[in-house]
Amino acid sequence: MLVLGIESSCDETGVALYDTAAGLLAHQLHTQMAMHAEYGGVVPELASRDHIRRLVPLTQACLQQAGKSYADISAVAYTQGPGLGGALLAGASFANALAFALNKPVIPVHHLEGHLLSPLLGDDIPEFPFVALLVSGGHSQFMAVRGVGDYTLLGESVDDAAGEAFDKTAKLLGLPYPGGAKLSELAKLGRAGAFELPRPMLHSGDLNMSFSGLKTAVLTAVNKARAGDSGAPLSEQTRNDICRAFQDAVVDVLAAKAQQALRQTGFKRLVVAGGVGANWQLRQRLGSLNKVHTYFPPLSLCTDNGAMIAFAGALHLQAAQPAGGFDVKPRWPLSDIVQTDSPA
Repeated sequence: MLVLGIESSCDETGVALYDTAAGLLAHQLHTQMAMHAEYGGVVPELASRDHIRRLVPLTQACLQQAGKSYADISAVAYTQGPGLGGALLAGASFANALAFALNKPVIPVHHLEGHLLSPLLGDDIPEFPFVALLVSGGHSQFMAVRGVGDYTLLGESVDDAAGEAFDKTAKLLGLPYPGGAKLSELAKLGRAGAFELPRPMLHSGDLNMSFSGLKTAVLTAVNKARAGDSGAPLSEQTRNDICRAFQDAVVDVLAAKAQQALRQTGFKRLVVAGGVGANWQLRQRLGSLNKVHTYFPPLSLCTDNGAMIAFAGALHLQAAQPAGGFDVKPRWPLSDIVQTDSPA
C-alpha cells in the first residue's frame, strides 16, 4: 500500500510517499527558515500561508519523483498535532480534501511519534525494545519503546526543550535566526573549560530535565565577560567559548540521563530523534556510550519531514478513517498516547 504523508506542524512543509512493500519512495521538503529569519522567529500566520502555497507543488513533485499518480495512493497520513494551530490546519485540510476527492482514508499522526519512529527509516534499523530520546525545539523526552504504539514516558523537560534553549541562547548571544545550528558550529571553535555553566537536574534522581536556567547562566557569563572588558562587545573567541560551555552543559545532561534511562529499563539500545539529534557533539557523545548501540535517523530526517509521517501512517493503517470532518490538536499531550512509567 502507498501512503502519502503530510507534515505542516511548524515551519517546514514536508510531503513523502511510503510504500509498505518497497519503503520510502520519495520525499520533498520546503523550509521557511529564510522567510522567518527577517522576524527573528516563526510567525504563525506567515507559516500557515506558506504551507498552503507549497503543499500542492510538493505533492506533485513527490509523485513525479516516485513515478506514481494520485490514483496509486492508498491512504493519506497527516500531522494532527501538536504544533501551530493554523499550520496544522493547512496540512490537515489539504490531506482530508485530497483523500476525500480520491475516496481514500486518512490517518492522523502524532508529530512526536513520527520523530520517534524516524530512525527506523535509516540503514541501521534498531530492534525493539529501546530507549528513545526525543530532543527538538519543542520537546525533550525519554521513552521506553517496546513496539509500535507501546511507549512509556520515562521523563521530560519541565520547562524549555533543549532545542528551544539552543535557539534562545543563540539569540541572547546575537546570532542570527535560527541560532541553534549556528551556536553548535561556533562551539567547535570554543575552548572546553573556558567557562563553567551549571548542569541543571543532573543529580535529580529521575529522568526529568530543565534547560531554562542555562539561559540565565549564559546571560550572567556574558555580563561578566563584558564588565571585565570595560563593557565592550564580546570578542569572537569569548562568544565561541560560551557557545562551547553551553553545548557541553546540555550534552552532559542528556548523556547522563540517557545512561540512567538505559540502566532503569535494562535496554541496550538507544534511539535519538528530533532536530537536536543532528548536533555533532551529541552524536559523538551518545554514539560512544559503553555497551550501548545508539541509533540516529539520517541527518535529512532529523528536522520535521513528511517521510516520518508517511512511515508512521503506514504502521497505523488499522487506524485509517474516512476523510471528511477533522480536527487538529495544537496542544496534544504525549500522555494521550503513552503511559506514565514509575521507576523500575
